[in-house]
Amino acid sequence: MVNFKVILGIVGNVTAICLFASPIPTFIDIVKRRSVEDYSGIPYVCTLLNCLLWVVYGLPVVEYQLLVVTINVAGCAIEIVYLALYLVYARGYSRTKVIKVLVPVVLGFVLVTLLALLLIPHDHQKRKLVIGTLCAIFAVGMYISPLTVMGMVIRTRSVEYMPFLLSLFNFINGLVWFGYAFLGKQTDIFIAIPNGLGALSGVCQLALYAFYRNATPIRPGDKGDIVKSVNRLNANSVFLELEKTGSLGPKHQGREDH
Repeated sequence: MVNFKVILGIVGNVTAICLFASPIPTFIDIVKRRSVEDYSGIPYVCTLLNCLLWVVYGLPVVEYQLLVVTINVAGCAIEIVYLALYLVYARGYSRTKVIKVLVPVVLGFVLVTLLALLLIPHDHQKRKLVIGTLCAIFAVGMYISPLTVMGMVIRTRSVEYMPFLLSLFNFINGLVWFGYAFLGKQTDIFIAIPNGLGALSGVCQLALYAFYRNATPIRPGDKGDIVKSVNRLNANSVFLELEKTGSLGPKHQGREDH
């Protein structure tokens, strides 16, 4: 008998890997220049935390879901590589800022996980509620973050800062994991809610792309100001998009305004 949940999970792993890989051109540029310039490393820290939480969620200590674990372990590995490269080529304030966020995030993750496991012994449903709620909150944040870029598309009548393929994979990834959540003995609302919103966000992005792709752009002021503004927004976008259980690796080439 065909297991559609496994099939959707595998497809979701593939689409999520595509999202995780989306910042590769950014890091090729960083390595070539041997400097992060004004790229932000914060989105990669946020995506790493999101993946770590989903790994715990998919382990037997909460509720064993192999395909949730595999994609998020891969996501963790990819984000660690991104962060390592970023810290190697970052200087001064940029490096310090990322370290000041990364250390508390990792320590906070370890503390929350230990508390959830130690204070809620042998009660998988309560553990699932605690960890699942945290996962859903972070995943929702990652999926609604593109709203800022969508607003910029409407204001400028330009899709320059909203790549079609990234929007398409966001939609597919959200839709696949949304369907995955409804298969099995009972619906997994912690996967369904953020990915349902992710699929809806993807539909909105694709609709905007179709509407504005041939529009005449409006360029108020200096173009450099628009670029800075968008990059600031992208720096706060937790990408990605990621997820793995819908999650998206950021092609968020966030930039910091120095």
